[in-house]
Amino acid sequence: MFKVFHCYICVATPFPFAAPTAFLLRSGFGKTENWNLKTTPTKGKNENKQVIGVCLFLMLAVFFVFAQTARFGFIRYDDNEYVYENTEVQKGLTANSVHWAFTHVQVANWIPLTTLSHMLDCQWFGMSAGGHHLVNVLWHTANALLLFVVLRKMTARLWPSAFVAAVFAVHPLRAESVAWVSERKDVLSGFFFMLTLWAYAGYVGCGTASPVAKTRGQSEHGKRKLFYALMLVFFALGLLAKSMVATLPFVLLLLDYWPLGRISGIWPSDKRIQKLNKGEQNPRRLSFWSLVREKIPLLALSAGSCVATALVPGLVVPDSMRLPALERIGNALVSYVVYFGQMLFPKGLATPYPLVPGGQPAWKVCVAILLLAAISATIVAWRKKHPFLLTGWLWYLGMLVPVIGFVQISFDAAHSDRYTYLPEIGLAVAGTWAVADWGAGWRHRRVVCGGLMLAVIGALAFCAETQTSYWKNDLSLWTRALDCTTGNTTAHNSLGGYFWDIGETNKAIEHYRQAVKIQPDNDSVGISLGEALAKMGKLDEAVAQYRETLRSRPDSAAAWNSLGMTLAGAGRYDEAIADYQRALKITPRSANVYNNLGMAFYQKENAKEAIAAWQHVLEFDPDTPNIQNNLAWLLATSPDASLRSGAKAVALAEKANQRERGSNAFILHSLAAAYAETGRYGDAAATARRAMQLATAATNRDLMGKLPLEIKLYNAGRPLREAPQ
Repeated sequence: MFKVFHCYICVATPFPFAAPTAFLLRSGFGKTENWNLKTTPTKGKNENKQVIGVCLFLMLAVFFVFAQTARFGFIRYDDNEYVYENTEVQKGLTANSVHWAFTHVQVANWIPLTTLSHMLDCQWFGMSAGGHHLVNVLWHTANALLLFVVLRKMTARLWPSAFVAAVFAVHPLRAESVAWVSERKDVLSGFFFMLTLWAYAGYVGCGTASPVAKTRGQSEHGKRKLFYALMLVFFALGLLAKSMVATLPFVLLLLDYWPLGRISGIWPSDKRIQKLNKGEQNPRRLSFWSLVREKIPLLALSAGSCVATALVPGLVVPDSMRLPALERIGNALVSYVVYFGQMLFPKGLATPYPLVPGGQPAWKVCVAILLLAAISATIVAWRKKHPFLLTGWLWYLGMLVPVIGFVQISFDAAHSDRYTYLPEIGLAVAGTWAVADWGAGWRHRRVVCGGLMLAVIGALAFCAETQTSYWKNDLSLWTRALDCTTGNTTAHNSLGGYFWDIGETNKAIEHYRQAVKIQPDNDSVGISLGEALAKMGKLDEAVAQYRETLRSRPDSAAAWNSLGMTLAGAGRYDEAIADYQRALKITPRSANVYNNLGMAFYQKENAKEAIAAWQHVLEFDPDTPNIQNNLAWLLATSPDASLRSGAKAVALAEKANQRERGSNAFILHSLAAAYAETGRYGDAAATARRAMQLATAATNRDLMGKLPLEIKLYNAGRPLREAPQ
């Protein structure tokens, strides 16, 4: 079905680039229209057809670029943690999963709404990656349409609004946000960002000081309250999808300046705009501080989100890996210029762009400062004649602040394409309105502007289609990254994982070693290499690699934990226990490390310490199925009667089984043993048979060998006394 759908889109794509030509030539792209929000002129059926044509064009353009993702798979870059290796997400939407989404962090991000959307995808599409990709495409399509609607409503300019929406829709920089399943947070938060702008336009429109508004009285006041409530709801949902939209109140203040003209003493100072609004009532104007006070509830939501985000463990790079302040500032300034350049000339796009060792060169920082200062000074000087330039430029600068690098949130990227998803709308608005005003007096402006629009959108769409194609699998994505960047640790590490998965272990080890060579102090890179060596049976080399990593990163709990697992695998339990305990000094609330510590005690036949470790986890994380399962098994089957507790074992195993919705053979195995310990032999045998069905379906030979004997034991009315699983 996806193949047929893609072929249809490819055949249909000439239409969106040719069909609007007639609309462009007839409408007059450079023609100035009324700016009043409340009294947007209508041009009857012809304008309605134009609006419908623009919407169809936007949809087809998006699908031309991104429908190919229906054939793509998941990527070994966060997709595993967000979706295909996340057992909680794979369960779909349940009451427990909703609670889990709001109480757990995903890849150092608290994004509960995005997590719920991934759960819903898993419920609908399972692990078919194409469905997950197409949902991203649909969200992005909705965002492009909403952007067009909002800009047209606020500015009453049809074709400039259409062009900005089209650039947003098909720019190659959008590939990372749309073609990467993990970036659902971009398109989802963008959707609620656009809805908040739409609600704000409605709120401001209801406040227009016109005779009609006065006669409506309470009705208009009620509408304003409704739109304001919708603003708060949409903004809150956007923050729950991705906290980067926290800058939205700042964007609303910019829109108050232009195009809404709500700031008293500033608007309308432009004689051209005064002339446009002659005979019309302008929106109700307020002082700047009144407009700020109006947005206090939005600012409170933003502040709360920022505080919650700052508390998320792992989001901000730890002190040991954080760049010095001057290097961060220099990289941020250069990144502003790089993003600006990529907007104009999207060449050599990749994922990610590695940090420059030692920081950006001084000459680049100086050039960036001069360029940013020159652009800013020019825009400020032109603010009265061209107010849209100031709004667009500050939109761009302001929305990038959370991710520009002043506060470092990435240890492997100087900048990323996905961060431009919403900020570069500001640049598109400024540039589009500048060209529209510049060409307003041209004799053949319709032909020139219309042709320019089509040429730009067509070129961007075809470049974006190519850029999106690199996301089809790990090999193409990371090979592209190595072609476009140097010193790309993430690309080498990810290619190592790709080659490992397909059995080319020598290539995998080669890429892992390259990654370690580039960033020897990156513990995650050293741990990939160490795990690969351990899986190949080269335990001594793996241990040596972990110790080398720990020499440069002694504060790496993950490295201590991985070293402990390797030593435990070699039967060196005392050393493993010591390493787990070192890890716990760094991360005292790690369920994973405590689980490994308990297993090491258990394998050392120290059941009492194993129980203590697992019970401690349940004190701060009571809903961890693997901990519940391990503890239930030990409480049900321990040869030491003083340690057994059938009732507790049943309670733990039933809770774990409920969370897994009866789909985990290992948990059913423990639950059967727990039932037998309490004398419920019939339930034990029935549960063991269900576990046998699941084990057979998964070809789990270990359980397939154990369960028939245990079923006979339960049928004979005897409990299970077993060594560790």
